[in-house]
Amino acid sequence: MSRSPQPQTEDEPEWRFGIDDVGPDGIVDDSTVEEEPIEPGSPRTENVVFVLLGVLLAVGLILITVFPSAA
Repeated sequence: MSRSPQPQTEDEPEWRFGIDDVGPDGIVDDSTVEEEPIEPGSPRTENVVFVLLGVLLAVGLILITVFPSAA
């Protein structure tokens, strides 16, 4: 069942980019946005624990799949 597009109401904003604003790759030329460099930080203990838990789970699933009689 196909749906027809909803008609635009007065309180909805119009499309904000024109054909002239969009570059050839579909990227909007917005010179006001300044990109800040991403700086590395130290990992938190909570994040390290979840990564290690995921690695152990993945290794365990691979071992159970390869050696089903070991479990």
